[in-house]
Amino acid sequence: MRETVYIETSVIGYLTARSTKNLVVAGNIETTRDWWQNRRNDFVLYISQVVLDEVAKGDTEIALKRLEIVNEMPLVELNQAVR
Repeated sequence: MRETVYIETSVIGYLTARSTKNLVVAGNIETTRDWWQNRRNDFVLYISQVVLDEVAKGDTEIALKRLEIVNEMPLVELNQAVR
């Protein structure tokens, strides 16, 4: 059985980010994209409604790309303790 991983908003953001001259951000983008390409299928990926709401915001074109990425991911149910 595969392990589960909660995917938070910044992961999806780095996957759809435009190129940048900021070396830290560029490194995060590269690392995230590498993990996504090479490791994501080793895990069952989950998101929450909070992530779904956040990735739908902002630039319409990029938001649609983010929503496409998370489209098939199951939602983790959040309770008051984790909000």
